[in-house]
Amino acid sequence: MESKTATFGAGCFWGVEETFRQLPGVTETAVGYCGGSQELPSYQDVCTGTTGHAEVVQLSYDPEQITYEELLRVFFANHNPTTVNRQGPDVGTQYRSAIFFHDVDQELAARKAIEDQTAAQNFPAPIVTQVEAAATFWRAEEYHQQYLAKRGQSNCQI
Repeated sequence: MESKTATFGAGCFWGVEETFRQLPGVTETAVGYCGGSQELPSYQDVCTGTTGHAEVVQLSYDPEQITYEELLRVFFANHNPTTVNRQGPDVGTQYRSAIFFHDVDQELAARKAIEDQTAAQNFPAPIVTQVEAAATFWRAEEYHQQYLAKRGQSNCQI
């Protein structure tokens, strides 16, 4: 079966990438920017909060080894989807919780995952994760790619 693409925003992309990179069935990861209006945004541009981009990890995965629903479970288990434009000490629109879907099946799965998480009352506040169609993915500068792994911090979580 052909690999598929998934894109998630869950705060600073360094930890998000590392968490997904370690999952069996995830064959490739890249960090970058999605969901904004500026062409070719740089990290400095995105940090201004004026481009509308979220820091994201885009990954390729083998759906015979890991399902999109399993990726969604990891996404929700490893960040706080109830804070608007914030993850821990990181504040700004670029740190928002977002799922950028690549097809209708991913959109439906993302919306169902939010419903299921809400029904299970897994969080003390309402989920504010945005679900939107994947726009252009702008790959971040090379020094951001596998940032934690390059520094021997491969076991960290989001």
